Amino acid sequence: MSCRIADLPVPPRCRELIRTGALVAINHSGGKDSQAMTVLLSRIVPRDRLVAVHAPLGEVEWPGTVEHIEATLPSGVPLIFAPVASGKTLLERVEERGMWPSSKARWCTSDFKAGPIQRELRRYLKAHPRFGGRLVNAMGMRAEESPARARKAPWRRNERMSVAGREVFDWLPVFDLSTEDIFRVIRDAGQSPHWAYAAGMSRLSCSFCILASRADLRRAAQLRPDLYRAYEELERRIGHTLSPSRIPLPELTGVSPAAVRCDDPTGLDRA
Repeated sequence: MSCRIADLPVPPRCRELIRTGALVAINHSGGKDSQAMTVLLSRIVPRDRLVAVHAPLGEVEWPGTVEHIEATLPSGVPLIFAPVASGKTLLERVEERGMWPSSKARWCTSDFKAGPIQRELRRYLKAHPRFGGRLVNAMGMRAEESPARARKAPWRRNERMSVAGREVFDWLPVFDLSTEDIFRVIRDAGQSPHWAYAAGMSRLSCSFCILASRADLRRAAQLRPDLYRAYEELERRIGHTLSPSRIPLPELTGVSPAAVRCDDPTGLDRA
């Protein structure tokens, strides 16, 4: 059942932290859930206590993502970036390892998103002592997305980050919202989602994700042909497939890398 947006639950401890001036960090991928979460949090958290953080993914990120985040952030909310420390791209790391990430070993998320974001939030807290080391780390995961996400706790203490005088909690504000709710929040705020949704993508992560549906991979191949060819060539070079099904991309998508042409409605293909 769809959750009423007006009843968006805020855990008591979270309310207390917001009331007493803790920092609230918005983990922003540029996707619809991050965008709706930003709209909702900006209504209950003073803007001088909000910060948005984005882990840039370079060539594998959808074109226009950073610009979309900047255009939809509330005025006065800073955006900080959390690049991978090594400077290496995802495709370079895949080639070094000789294999793609998997659903059970999602080192792409830990190495390119979670780890760098936690590093930058620690730095931000240290640079802004007025927050007293207290942080609510908000992420846009929803129960409806998958059985694994449905089992997550919407509110929990982050023991790993709650050291050295810090007190950190992970919060999933839109956990109970439906996809319909999410798009309605964005629409009612007078905003539009990232262009990739209108172009036919059902979700926004890496342009080609290990967890993507066949339909999304096919559409991404049409929208980002140069990057698609790079992925297909890397699959052949390392002898390992992006898809956990172990089906090579051309067979999985039905799209020939040699024949595909750009169908990006924005003209922003930068691969």
